[in-house]
Amino acid sequence: MKVHPAAWAVLVALFAAVIGLQLLQAREQPLGLPAGVSTNLLYVRSPEFLRRASLSFHALVADIYWIRTVQHYGSTKLSTEEHKQYDILYPLLDLTTSLDPYFDVAYKFGAIFLAEEYPAGAGRPDQAIAILRKGLQAQPDKWQLAQEVGFVYYWWLHDYDNAATWFNRAADMTKAPGWLRPLAAVTLAQGGARATSRTLWGEIASNADADAWLKSQATWRLNQLDAMDGIDLMERLVQQYRARTGVLPATWADLIRAGLLRGVPADPEGTPLRLDAATGRVGLDPRSKLNPLPSREHPL
Repeated sequence: MKVHPAAWAVLVALFAAVIGLQLLQAREQPLGLPAGVSTNLLYVRSPEFLRRASLSFHALVADIYWIRTVQHYGSTKLSTEEHKQYDILYPLLDLTTSLDPYFDVAYKFGAIFLAEEYPAGAGRPDQAIAILRKGLQAQPDKWQLAQEVGFVYYWWLHDYDNAATWFNRAADMTKAPGWLRPLAAVTLAQGGARATSRTLWGEIASNADADAWLKSQATWRLNQLDAMDGIDLMERLVQQYRARTGVLPATWADLIRAGLLRGVPADPEGTPLRLDAATGRVGLDPRSKLNPLPSREHPL
C-alpha cells in the first residue's frame, strides 16, 4: 500500500515533537522555581486530537508514547530532586492507551507506576484503577485487568471488600484461573491478615498462568512475610531474655549465651537482622534486599 507523502510528513513531525519533549524533560529545574512546581511539559493532551493527527499510525505512535512514559517514570524515580513530579504520567498513559486500546503492557505496568507509593511511584492508586478500568472498557473479558484492579485495592488501598469484589469479577470472566474465587473468599473473610497475604502470594507463585514478573514479585513478597514472622519471633526472645535478666540484650551474643539462640538470626535473603539495644526492637539491616517491609497492620 502506497502511503501519501503528507502522511509521512505528519509522522516525522510527531517523532520530532516527542524528541523535543524528551529534551525539555532532560533539563534541570530552573533555579528559583518554587518547590513542588513542575517543569514537565506535554504539548498534546487530547487523545482524540492525537488519534486524528497520527492518521493510520496509531500503534506506532502508541509505542512512542509508551517509551516516553517509561522514560518519564524511570528518570523521575531515579532523580535526586527533593520534590519528584510524576504529574504527566497519567496523561502519557491515557494517550498511549487511547492510541492502542489493546496495549496490555501499558495498562499493567502503567498501573504499577501510578500506584507505587511516592516517591518510588506516583502514589496515585486512584489513577491506577482508572487506567485499568479504561482497559476493561476496551477488553471487557480480560480477567487479568480485573484481577489487577483487585490487587491495587488490596496492596495499596487496603480496601479488602473491594479487592474481593474485583477478584470475584475476574473469576467470572472467560478463561479465568480457578484460584481467583477462593482468593476472593479468603480476602473477604480475613482482610489484611498476614495469613491472607501468604495465601494470595502463594497462589500466584505456584500458578502456571501468572507471568514471570508477577511470580518474581510473589516470591519477594513471600520472603518479606517470612522476614516479618522471623522478626516477631526474635522480639519475643528478646522479651524472654529481659524477663530473665531484668535488662535488654546488648547484642545477639547475649541471647546466644543465654541459650535462646544458636546463632545470629538472618532474613530469608541471608542478611543478619539488626537488634536495637536501647529498645529491644528487631528489624532488617538497611542493606537487606527485602526493604522496605510492609507495615504489620497491612501485610501486603
